[in-house]
Amino acid sequence: MNTLTNNQIQASFSDGYIFVLMETGVEIKFPVEKNPRLCSGTPDQLNKIEISPFGLHWPDLDEDLSFEGLAKGDFGQFSKA
Repeated sequence: MNTLTNNQIQASFSDGYIFVLMETGVEIKFPVEKNPRLCSGTPDQLNKIEISPFGLHWPDLDEDLSFEGLAKGDFGQFSKA
């Protein structure tokens, strides 16, 4: 876990899920299989999370998710084949 802001947001990967604990106490949890870039990541890559005022970034996987999107259940989109 890495934090780029002074707030109390925490994010981590465990047992196939990303866990986000907001400073309000709200917890968001979603399976990495719901995101095309995250599902191919190793545990080390998935745990390397940068937190900004706007969302989460996985530098090794080139993925960004906004807190607004996460709150709406948007965990990233699979491309249509």
